[in-house]
Amino acid sequence: MKFYENNAKKIFKKEGIQILDGEVAYSPQEAMAITTEFGVPVAIKSQVLTGGRGKAGGIKFADTPGEAFQEATELLGSKIKDETVNHLLIEKKADIIKEFFLSITIDRANKRPIIMVSAEGGMEIEELAKTNPEKIIKYHVDPLREFFPFEAREIAIKMGVDSKFIQGIGNVIWELYQVFDKYDAHTAEINPLALTPEGFIAADAKLEIENDALFRHKDIMEELNFQKKEFAFVTLEGDIAVLGNGAGLTLTGMDMIKLAGGEPATFLDIGGGSSESTIKKALSLVLTYPPVKVVFLNVLGGITRADDVAKGVVDAIKATNKEVHIVIRLTGTNEKEGQKILDDAGIPYETSMEKAAKKAVEICNSLKN
Repeated sequence: MKFYENNAKKIFKKEGIQILDGEVAYSPQEAMAITTEFGVPVAIKSQVLTGGRGKAGGIKFADTPGEAFQEATELLGSKIKDETVNHLLIEKKADIIKEFFLSITIDRANKRPIIMVSAEGGMEIEELAKTNPEKIIKYHVDPLREFFPFEAREIAIKMGVDSKFIQGIGNVIWELYQVFDKYDAHTAEINPLALTPEGFIAADAKLEIENDALFRHKDIMEELNFQKKEFAFVTLEGDIAVLGNGAGLTLTGMDMIKLAGGEPATFLDIGGGSSESTIKKALSLVLTYPPVKVVFLNVLGGITRADDVAKGVVDAIKATNKEVHIVIRLTGTNEKEGQKILDDAGIPYETSMEKAAKKAVEICNSLKN
């Protein structure tokens, strides 16, 4: 399991590694409020699980709350290597004197952990590995014995850093290995490890724990509020978002769209027993996907109640600032109550899946003309 940077840093801090002051923002308003509270320039960092976000423009800087609002508006909902940015880490901007690279992973060929470090860190580390591989120091750790602080200091010496930095860098190497070992990690990485006037700080954090070991770490899973995804979401190449309460129903809805001459833009299974808030989140998600022109919501109420679906639809439409073209097939448990809620909100619906799919395609075609 890969951890977002903000969660990885919580674990690093818990184990003694110094991090920057930061808070998570899910909206431009929150980003502005956090920046106002900090009262200093900030870094605005997209929280994604893919690498290379810096080069992809996923990290911005702001000197004022207004600038933070603007940058957050651009980043939220954007894509970095096909991964949508849903939240941001707002940190006090660091006064970085020098950057280093620290990484620990599994060398499967040698069947033991390997520590890799360099006196040159930052976004160009991959290029450095290709052009000057000798600048990356590698050290294999015997997993059957303890890794000692003096070994970490010896690694720092091999990095060729100034003697006054050996103790500080050695401490971070040792602490990072404790994280790696304690949490059954596949990868624990700091890039860059930043030298600042306040000392060595993990300016970034990467942590990936072996899935088979997660049962041993229920405490951090609960502490960091890890939850199973509320729904399955896949983006496609069309322009009609298809949502349904169940994989089979969603796939059937996609088939109906194609039979009517349309092309699905998403597969989104909200699952059985979906709540009002889940419906709202699912709709809000597809509405942020740029290719979507029309939303086709296909619900056959069973455990999922039609009135909850209707309430979620109304809330999602009220919350968005864009024009929403939505076609709803709504029937099943509490269908009369749900249909009345839609009627009162002026949102049309169908009880026939075929009619609803055909109408969605017709609306989509009219928007193209």
